[in-house]
Amino acid sequence: MNTRRLFLLSAMLLAAIFEVAAGDLYVSLSTGSNKNDGTREAPLKNLWKALEIAQAGDAIHIAEGNYPGKMKCGWFLMSVPVSLIGGYSADFSRRDPLKYQTMFQPANENNDKKGNGLGLLHIEFEKSPAKAPKDFDITIDGIIFDDGFASSYHAEKGKPEGFDTGMWLNPPAKNKNDKSPSATRYSIYSATASRGEGNLTIRNCTFVNGSNMALCLNWYKGRVATVNNVFCNNRIIALNVCCTNNGAPLEWECANNTVLFTWSRLNDLGDMGFGVRTNTGVNANIHDNIIGLNVLTGFDNTKGDARKKRTKLDNNVFFLNRESDVQMTISPSIAKVRVEGFEELEGTDGIESISDNVDLKDPAVFAGRINAQYLNAFLSMKYSESTKLDEDKCNALRSVLGLPQQGTITTACDMYANRYPMEDAIKLFGAMKNVGAQIPRCDQQ
Repeated sequence: MNTRRLFLLSAMLLAAIFEVAAGDLYVSLSTGSNKNDGTREAPLKNLWKALEIAQAGDAIHIAEGNYPGKMKCGWFLMSVPVSLIGGYSADFSRRDPLKYQTMFQPANENNDKKGNGLGLLHIEFEKSPAKAPKDFDITIDGIIFDDGFASSYHAEKGKPEGFDTGMWLNPPAKNKNDKSPSATRYSIYSATASRGEGNLTIRNCTFVNGSNMALCLNWYKGRVATVNNVFCNNRIIALNVCCTNNGAPLEWECANNTVLFTWSRLNDLGDMGFGVRTNTGVNANIHDNIIGLNVLTGFDNTKGDARKKRTKLDNNVFFLNRESDVQMTISPSIAKVRVEGFEELEGTDGIESISDNVDLKDPAVFAGRINAQYLNAFLSMKYSESTKLDEDKCNALRSVLGLPQQGTITTACDMYANRYPMEDAIKLFGAMKNVGAQIPRCDQQ
């Protein structure tokens, strides 16, 4: 048998093995056991166990419950491409992601566990392109990512009346009642060095109280789709997708998401706070989203070379983003534009289409869905900055010599990334017909 035929036969055998191996695993925190086979009738107990034994192409179906990670570490590693489907009842007889809540909601006391991943879900495949998985399809569907009880919040500072927390604390600071400072991790993180070649779809998920970017996806080759998700009260950026192959562009569809309350990097509100950001090498189709109440801008197009990415920004609803709805580099400066001025951006570098975007016409769509107390505090938020000169001998000498005084800047903001109720975040599904996140279809599995 010649070498070519041997190679083809080997490839066919490997494909057959992969096809047979791909299957379904079931996980139920309340009824499962890690000694079980992982079938619907005999589910595993822990998701981490299913991830350890799953083979490429498997789908892991996850029943309701708060999954804590291995030894309650608060995060999960996906090292082979598998799908995670949440939102099942404990016996898997029904599926409704909003009713039967599959949650990754870790506790503060476990932030100091060794070997912490960079995300609540950390995706990392082989670093070698030759060994990395190819031609796969991953779906992450119906999972609630909530870092709000792992973070540390000030007991009094930046605490509007009626709130259960003060402002979010950047580590190493921590509340005296907490064991650990905030974790500053992503909700879903795909490692920069990972070299998988396949497709990723994230849908019907809720991302709330993220202590870093909600999605930080460094994807090598394939397609990424983020469809029908709620992003509420995350820090830095809600959706950030990067292409890591330095060659073929990455296709990204960002559709029917609701993106609210993305906070700046620090409590000085000085930088970041983006709803959606595109990067070099990404062709993004951003449509039918609700993007509002973000601390800096709704859509940021300033990262990387605009000539090496293509963006379609159509049919989105923007409202009350603090500085602008869109910001992008138009050399030699950065343009910050409200939705009514988007027509001026047509034809700028990298913008293929920017049409039919509108401001929110009827705020009543959020009645009973958005947390009114949180919204009121956000809209009433005050930020102040003052300079206090040091009264020491050094400054006395500077004064005599006519030199500027040396001072320290103090800032005050009367709220910052305070914890948002998870139960209210999921109410954002279905706020507007056809735009933003819709009520998940229970038949999607």
